[in-house]
Order: sequence, then C-alpha cells, then structure tokens
Amino acid sequence: MREMSNQQRLALVNAGQLLSGWQAARDQVKSHAYGLRWKNVHGQKRLFRQRDRRGHGSVVQVDLDAAERLLNEFRQGKERAHARFDSLSAKLAEQARLNRALRLSRAPEVVARVCRALDAAGLSKDFIVIGTNAMFAYESAAGVHFLAELLASGDVDLLYDARKSLTLVSRKLDGEGLTGLLRKADRSFQPLRKRHFRAANDEGFLVDLVTPPRPMADPDPVSFAADDLIAAEVPGLQWLVNSPKLETVVIDEKGWPFPMRVPDPRAFALHKAWLSRRLDRDPVKRPRDLSQARAVAEAVKAHMPQLPFVPDQLTFLHGDVRAAATLLVE
Repeated sequence: MREMSNQQRLALVNAGQLLSGWQAARDQVKSHAYGLRWKNVHGQKRLFRQRDRRGHGSVVQVDLDAAERLLNEFRQGKERAHARFDSLSAKLAEQARLNRALRLSRAPEVVARVCRALDAAGLSKDFIVIGTNAMFAYESAAGVHFLAELLASGDVDLLYDARKSLTLVSRKLDGEGLTGLLRKADRSFQPLRKRHFRAANDEGFLVDLVTPPRPMADPDPVSFAADDLIAAEVPGLQWLVNSPKLETVVIDEKGWPFPMRVPDPRAFALHKAWLSRRLDRDPVKRPRDLSQARAVAEAVKAHMPQLPFVPDQLTFLHGDVRAAATLLVE
C-alpha cells in the first residue's frame, strides 16, 4: 500500500465535509417535495399538507390568514433549500475535479451509484458492503491506497441483516424491492434469473444480495418485493453482521465522494484470512483472500491504533475466525 500525501488527505477531508453538507441540503429539498398547497374541500379553499407522491395528506386546521402565513413560510423555506442544494452541488463538482487531479479517484462509478441510491433511500444502515469493494472504505479511513491488483472486482456484495424488519425495509424501497433500487443506480440492472440472489447490468457488473444462515424456524426467504432478488445464505457472514461498522467517505473514479458502510476492518481481515484456509473455497480466490486480509490488517496496525487486534476486543468474531489472526499479526 502507499500512504496518501498531506494534500490528498486534506482533499479527502474537505470532500467528506462537503458531502455531509450536501446530504443535509438534499434531505431539506426532499422535505419540501410535497408539503403545503391549496385544495378545494367541499367547495371551500383549505390548506392541505401532502405527505407522499400518491397525494395522501390532511387538511391543516387553521384559519385563512394563518394558512397564508404557513404557505408563504413553506415556499420561502423551499426556495432556500433549493438554493443551498444548488450551491453545495456546484462546490462538490469543483471538489470532484480537484480529487481527480490529485489521483484520489478510486471506486468504480457503479459501486458509488448503488451506495448513493441506498443512502438516498435511507437504507445505508440496513445494508453493508462486504467483499473486495469494501477495501475502498478501509483505504479511505486509513489514508492509504492499496495496490490496484487487490481492488479489481466485477461485483459488489450487499450484506443484509435478516434480524431487521423486512417490512420496514420494503416500505423504504417503495414496494419495488432491491431490484428497483438498483435500477435507480443503473436502469440496465436485471436479476440473472427469476428469484435469484444476483443482478447484473449491461456491462456485466454484478450485485449479490447475501445474508448469514438463518434458523430453520425462519423458512421464508429474505426478499423485499414480488419477483425481487432473494438473499443467498452464506456461512461465516454472521461475524460480519455482528461486528461494529465503519462508515466513511469514498471517492469514485470520477472524483465524486459518496458514503460507504462496511464491517469493522479487523473483522474483514480475519474473515478473509479464515476464507483463505477453507478447503471448499475456490483455489484461485484463496491466495487473493489472504493478500487482501494482510493488506487491510497492515493498514489497521499502521494507521488505526484505536482498533487493536486484541482478543477481548474481537469477541464479536467466532473463535475459528479469531484464530486466523495468527496469519496476520506477528
């Protein structure tokens, strides 16, 4: 790995601060998407508060003078929200150009679009990125750049914690499921086949929906809509679900920042080391698993002293996984 320069670190910090402000401005714009308007109710002009795109809402029980004041305040707030959003969008565009010039552009754009779609839908805490693409978050958090050969990947794995409410997540997905959200990121995404765990776009990039094995008492598959993806149950993922989470800002290949949520980097490293020792693992993948594990572990030891590889701080991992630390920590 190579350490970032001070100029790169400064640009990364600035990009994160701008993104935080932009997200808040975006949410303010969304809060004004429907809001207040006049409506004829039984032949009377009444102020109506609309809640969603389907027109649901309720009449505001105030007199006409108060209604006029509320509507003016709403319109002024909407104008300010849009002005702030436009200003911060322009600043983000400037920062993206600087990020490209400083060679901070890293993550594939399609990964960034998927993470942005999750963030916009309020689902960043319901799905976490695992696998190779999570390394973009670890290098950003550590202030380093890993070798490109460790980062190349044609897919992104989204890990869902099935202990959470499927109903609540389905509502956030507007009844269109995870497939519908992926199509907001790239309209060409389609499930590889009906009721499958994997979707692909026209470029052949894959998105896998995965979850830890569930008790036999939960026979229903993890899915968010009819004809949506169905999560594949993968052994070992329970350790990543149980681990603390890292949320950080990553820069995509065009220089734009985006949020990514991933497992604790120690959990990633030890899980990858554990995978590298499994006889049922693809022989081509095992050496790469171990190289990725060692790279992330080295970044943690060198640049994240707040995350020591100490057994009593890794109790969220199974004993077999913690034993893999002997491959990583001398």
